[in-house]
Amino acid sequence: MAAIDRETFDVMWDLSAPGGPAEHCFKRIPQVDYCLDGRDECLNWMPDFKKLAPDSLVGGAKSGSSFTTLTIDTPAYLSYLLSRFLSRGGSIVRGSASHEPIDGLIVCPGLGARTLGGVEDKDVYPVRGQVVLIRAPWIDFGRTISHVAQGLWTYIIPRRNGDVIIGGTKEDNDWYPVARPDTTTDILKRCLELCPELVPPAIRAARPGTIDDLRPLILEEGCGFRPQRKGGIRLDVEWVQGNSGGKIPMVFNYGHGGGGYQSSWGSATIALNLLERALAEAGSH
Repeated sequence: MAAIDRETFDVMWDLSAPGGPAEHCFKRIPQVDYCLDGRDECLNWMPDFKKLAPDSLVGGAKSGSSFTTLTIDTPAYLSYLLSRFLSRGGSIVRGSASHEPIDGLIVCPGLGARTLGGVEDKDVYPVRGQVVLIRAPWIDFGRTISHVAQGLWTYIIPRRNGDVIIGGTKEDNDWYPVARPDTTTDILKRCLELCPELVPPAIRAARPGTIDDLRPLILEEGCGFRPQRKGGIRLDVEWVQGNSGGKIPMVFNYGHGGGGYQSSWGSATIALNLLERALAEAGSH
């Protein structure tokens, strides 16, 4: 996973460069991570990486690090990817693959892998995550505190457009589809403790901020289902019967959980290599 994530970061770093083709989709920021469980996040390859001194740790953290990273304005980024695909001759067709002769198939079903015919992977399950989107353009840094075993993740993620994502939760096999008000309150409380700077500067200049100072900043409360998989990502090939008589390669690429964006380019490289090798093998027979 580290190699996959690193390749993806390198691609996004180039895209986010000043004057780069997708600069508008990203925000380069200084980031600080606090680890309550003392783990090594193995991020020493990140730009400007430094381990935090013990006297700079907060909130009971046992280890931490600082580095430069980037955040993604995902709606803008997805639009960029689509326009790039279309401009290079790609096309999007809704339909059934069984109706047309094809040479190969890449399957990226997310949670749909549980029920998609021919896949039906019951090792895939949802990890529910709830976040709050607020308007706080004065935040130009990221901050996280976490404990893996306890499933605790509190984070501040600013976007280039001035919105800030604060969260969050990790709840295995929880299919509840809308934001829970009590969870929103808990997120506001945790994020305020981690990052008092979320409160508007004018208020902080007069007094300490409170949760009620954050509520007027809320743009949206939301939740989603991360497509987690027991055993990790599935990246492999199966040969299946095609509709023109012979067998074709089916490449599977799913099970990334909450790391879909951060592992996207690296996973795509592996999936493409698997497809190209399979097609070369088929052509040699």
